[in-house]
Amino acid sequence: MPGTLASLIPSPLHPAVVHLPMALAVLAPIFSVGAVVAVRRGARPLKSWSLAVAMFLALSASAWFSIETGEDQEERVERVVSEAVLDSHANAAENFLWLSIGVLGVAAVGLLNGRIGTTGRIIATAGSALLLVAGYRVGHSGGELVYTHGAASAYVDSTAALPASATSEQANGDGIHRDDRR
Repeated sequence: MPGTLASLIPSPLHPAVVHLPMALAVLAPIFSVGAVVAVRRGARPLKSWSLAVAMFLALSASAWFSIETGEDQEERVERVVSEAVLDSHANAAENFLWLSIGVLGVAAVGLLNGRIGTTGRIIATAGSALLLVAGYRVGHSGGELVYTHGAASAYVDSTAALPASATSEQANGDGIHRDDRR
């Protein structure tokens, strides 16, 4: 039914949501460094570091959601991509998720005052750099699924992607373009 909320949700959903954790993985080190600098200049840790913690929370939640949507669409993509390639991408995504949860936990410690809070902020900032690397690996393997292994073809009607002339030629069975007959 046009105009309903369901019609606004892209299908497949996974490619539409995977970009958020990747963007947050890029932004997290920037916000973390900024918050560490602010605290060192005298800002209160709870106030300054809260934004970094919120970013790590959003990163973990969006990574989890990306994995869930990927698992929902895995069977369909397995028809066109080998299971080993999909498993490699899924493993990279799960490693990214667990790393993000670990960094989130350490970042929460950074909300505290004193040496413990300082240590938490520094370790979480270093962890944000690791998240950037892990996010790159997930994104790269996902890109390979689509652009090297043809994962998107699982969602394309075989005749929808062909030009109109090719479709009519297939129906005729000759496979020769009109321009090639000259």
